[in-house]
Amino acid sequence: MNDGLKGWTTFGDAKIELRESLGNKYVVAHSRNQPHDSVSRNIHLQKGLHYSLSAWIQVSEADVPVTAVVKTTKEYKFGGAIYAESNCWSMLKGGFTADTTEVAQLYFQSNTTSAEIWIDNISLQPFTEKEWSSHQEQSSQEEMLRYAKKHGIFVRGHNILWNDPRYQPNWVSSLSSSQLNAAVQRRVNSVVQRYKGQLIGWDVVNENLHFSFFESKLGQDFSARMHNQVHNIDPRTLLFLNDYNTIEESRDGLSSPSRYIQKIRQIQSSNRQLPLAIGLESHFPSSPPNLPYMRASLDILRSSGYFEQVLREAHSHPRIRGIVLWTAWKPNGCYRMCLTDNNFRNLPTGNVVDKLLKEWGKRTVSTMTDENGFLETSLFHGDYDVEISHPVKKNYTFTHKMQVLSKDESEKTRQFIQLSI
Repeated sequence: MNDGLKGWTTFGDAKIELRESLGNKYVVAHSRNQPHDSVSRNIHLQKGLHYSLSAWIQVSEADVPVTAVVKTTKEYKFGGAIYAESNCWSMLKGGFTADTTEVAQLYFQSNTTSAEIWIDNISLQPFTEKEWSSHQEQSSQEEMLRYAKKHGIFVRGHNILWNDPRYQPNWVSSLSSSQLNAAVQRRVNSVVQRYKGQLIGWDVVNENLHFSFFESKLGQDFSARMHNQVHNIDPRTLLFLNDYNTIEESRDGLSSPSRYIQKIRQIQSSNRQLPLAIGLESHFPSSPPNLPYMRASLDILRSSGYFEQVLREAHSHPRIRGIVLWTAWKPNGCYRMCLTDNNFRNLPTGNVVDKLLKEWGKRTVSTMTDENGFLETSLFHGDYDVEISHPVKKNYTFTHKMQVLSKDESEKTRQFIQLSI
């Protein structure tokens, strides 16, 4: 109501005015003699559109029925009704479908002519048939989710986006890259915000091993960005990679276990804290399944994915002093997992161990102190050789042996080396 009475007119013989209470401005229709004596404003209608209407209503007398009416050239359309109160604002919600394209009048009437009608914050939202159907589907989804919760049924979000170009809505093909990105953002923010914390998992970008519709339009890091975005909105819910033929079809190289692991690492490259999970669609044919291949695939996925997570978690814990892998080689197989095959070539588990040994092993880190000569860094527990050199005096170096201990072994959490140069 910042524009005052602009756009508002008298309907019938009522008098209208703008009032203000506690900083809130609203329109009042008073001195009413007939039910239709009120305040109105013009609205632009388009034939075939559905309109959702809402308005805040208050009256000068208690418990007064107020009806929203739309006057067109052909008829009066009922838009919604409410029993309004005198000491508080009540929301009138309703709607209607336009049969013609024209400028119509929206007004509010009441058979209690002695009552003033106060009106604030009117909203009239148009929807196409397709948009309205989508809104109905969302309502059905809400009902299904409530039913599932009531009966202890876990629900998984399938899916936020689908990478297969065959299953994109028709209107998507005409979008530019910037328009497509905006549509993706609306989709992710809308769906994930609505159901965050209520699902056991999200299929974020469905079948992104076989297809790359969004990557081809919005960049090769699209899946990683989407997983991070969903995680930021719904941080406690698992994020699934979901694809087919990983365990059921050995001839499909697009979704082989190794390709699956590669995709996981690509998505986690920018954020290792992403709670990723493995989703296997398992489109098994009617013919007998290849059980040896299925078991081998599951072993690879299990070993390479969670094996690394377990090792990293153990290594990062301050109470862990060492990690022993019970992986002694045997010709007929190992206890839980092997690191190599019978020709001592690395299996995926062996690759994980080698990678972590290289990452955690002996290495050289070069850095500089601040202007006051202080350096603060994070180190693993262990023994270190610290070599200090002067940026100007090139022939000057100093070597210091340092041991980093856990806090319960040494109260010395910082080490100071003082040099006089």
